Amino acid sequence: MAMSYKVRVWEIRERPDRRKGFEVRWTVGGREKSESFLTKGLAESRRSKLMTAARDGEPFDTRSGLPASEIRALKQRNTWYVLAREYLEQRWDRTPGNTRRTLADALATITPAFVEPRAVYRAPRVLRRALYSWAFNKNAWNADAREEWQAALDWLQRHSLPVSESEESDVLRRGLDALCRKVDGAVAAAKTVNRKRAAVNASRLTAQSCAAEGA
Repeated sequence: MAMSYKVRVWEIRERPDRRKGFEVRWTVGGREKSESFLTKGLAESRRSKLMTAARDGEPFDTRSGLPASEIRALKQRNTWYVLAREYLEQRWDRTPGNTRRTLADALATITPAFVEPRAVYRAPRVLRRALYSWAFNKNAWNADAREEWQAALDWLQRHSLPVSESEESDVLRRGLDALCRKVDGAVAAAKTVNRKRAAVNASRLTAQSCAAEGA
């Protein structure tokens, strides 16, 4: 994780043509970051937190743009599943349709691997479909998930690893191996593996290389 103390927080930008019309922008090590909010008050609150962290001398992560204290809090509070959904929600409105599908497919593939040791869902195809078609599809969130999908997602919520544990080497290897295989365990096509790997890497949920088998 690359950190930088070179942080600049800009004034709030108003965009009346957008649903979330108030944008907070800042740079970390020269990289521009942004978050959008429904109201100016929310945007001002977020900007104030970023400025306070910068004034207090906190380093910021150059990829996510978050101050170190927020990253620590996320790791302690969030499971991998929660973090993945939050990331997808943040990306959704500014991501083209094909990219959304690729990202959802990659996250639906790797997420079942980031669970407690020896935890295996009895119907892996159902779990994969629940993740791809509902959990990682923001357009579907206006309706409840199907009963069998909800049961699978409830199981995943109970067994999903904390973010901090998902960074351990053995867990990462398990997740990377999942990217290289189909739901039935067969080796996936190299093109599919590379597409999923790129999507997961872009999400900064992991930045490791995929296992050689099938890549």
